Amino acid sequence: MGKIAKITVHPEYKIGEVDKRLYGAFLEPIRSWVYGGIWNPKHPSADDLGFRKDVLDLVREFELPALRLPGGNWISGWDWKESIGPVEQRKCQLDLAWRQYEPNLVGHDEYVEFTKRANTEALYTLNLGTEDIKSAFHCLEYSLHPGGTYWSDLRRKYGHEQPYNIKTWCLGNETDGRFQIASWEKDPKGYGVRAHEVAKIVKWIDPECETVVCGSHSPDDIDTYPSWELEVLDQCYESVDHVAIHHYHSAPEGNIDVFLNASSSFEAFIKTTLASMDHMKAKKKSNRDMMISFDEYGCSFVKSEDPLYYYDFRRDHHGLFKKETVSRPFKLYDPGNYETDARRRMAIPMLEALGLSSVAMTLLRHADRVKIGCMTGFLRNGIAIDGNHVWKTPTYYAYEQLNKFGRGTSLLPAVNGPVYNIDQVRINSFTSRPSYENVQAIESAATHNEEKGEASIFFLNRDKSNDIPVELDLRGFEGYQVAEHTEMYTDDLNAANTYENQERIKPVLVNGTKMENGKVSTVAKKLSWNFIRLKK
Repeated sequence: MGKIAKITVHPEYKIGEVDKRLYGAFLEPIRSWVYGGIWNPKHPSADDLGFRKDVLDLVREFELPALRLPGGNWISGWDWKESIGPVEQRKCQLDLAWRQYEPNLVGHDEYVEFTKRANTEALYTLNLGTEDIKSAFHCLEYSLHPGGTYWSDLRRKYGHEQPYNIKTWCLGNETDGRFQIASWEKDPKGYGVRAHEVAKIVKWIDPECETVVCGSHSPDDIDTYPSWELEVLDQCYESVDHVAIHHYHSAPEGNIDVFLNASSSFEAFIKTTLASMDHMKAKKKSNRDMMISFDEYGCSFVKSEDPLYYYDFRRDHHGLFKKETVSRPFKLYDPGNYETDARRRMAIPMLEALGLSSVAMTLLRHADRVKIGCMTGFLRNGIAIDGNHVWKTPTYYAYEQLNKFGRGTSLLPAVNGPVYNIDQVRINSFTSRPSYENVQAIESAATHNEEKGEASIFFLNRDKSNDIPVELDLRGFEGYQVAEHTEMYTDDLNAANTYENQERIKPVLVNGTKMENGKVSTVAKKLSWNFIRLKK
């Protein structure tokens, strides 16, 4: 084995308090994610509303803290009013974002009810594209007011006596994107004004609510990034609480080094957004810090020959109107005929767990300002779903440890160990990944929960060829000892968890890990996930 990696963690290296919503998920009705995924009235486990109880059970077991829904590109053309009341009276709509028919069998009330039955918190997205301020006002009144008005009494008439306990409201979705219906791309000031007015309504109905304004939907070669944040926040800085940013890190198929360097992309995006927010704080002479909601993110490999990945009409002005873009037929997804996302064929479960965990640790290392994090498709990345079954993936197990033990105060680990360099790569005609030098092979994040007398150290080995000896300097945690050390590793990257064998890849106990004189020595296997918990 080669050079030792040293990780120093001290309880005084405080970053900030961890918001439970940092380990949330994002759900959008794409393909079978909703119709067949969480909802199928013909499924053997279906409850009285048609929700799959096998999915609900596993979401509850995970203790998912927050679920952003029903957002995504889909929201910009959705009329919430057509999705309430008797199902037989609801109107089917076109979803231009994903070229689907939206039957509204799962509507506004059902989405909120799903979060209640899953014991999670709803982060609700309002349509600020095709819907106006009055529509948002009515949705908020319907959802939050106890009764005595037309909209609140209508909610009660439809069987929901008590107002919904929704405390976080997203003011649209990726409103800077030219691919959105009623995009605000050419009018950031107008969107900032609209967001300000709706945020006022939210807070005047319930002053305990928080609002999330749309920042840039991607850092990758977007003409309006990062000027978009400045122009929008100039109109609504004092009325909104979070800026939403989204990023999907991609790498050419087989390029593990680029794939597992997701943290560098996210780190740069977060720092630029923080700079924009703090610039506006200074301009407004405000004493109030804005927070970040990283409420969509993911990691994926892409194939050069696959037009689904390499043709990116989001950044191609003319591509929006190309025949191959808009001539696909609209499709109605039958919940009884589950359709797997073709892109999932490219997923490598262990690498996906490492890549997504790298993102989660990056958010954790910015816990002072990043308060919300929502993994896209947690109900397929972490919780795998098909038409019949649901099971745990390697990502589930890594996120379960982060969600359960990555609480309290985030600490900044100092890492010094083996490094590697990454060459620049071209993803498609519009996007590339820059070169990086001296990337640490060991990546880490840590938390300290003083109330429970616990400290947690998470680290992964990004080296695809070598095990790395790791020495942890934990001398600041006087009176603490190692309570457990687990690692997740597989020597077969083609291996996957299945419904029949959900524990093919999962964390296992590492015996013999002890703290002596404030230090812990171990070995991080190549491409492995590690978690060490200290107990006072």
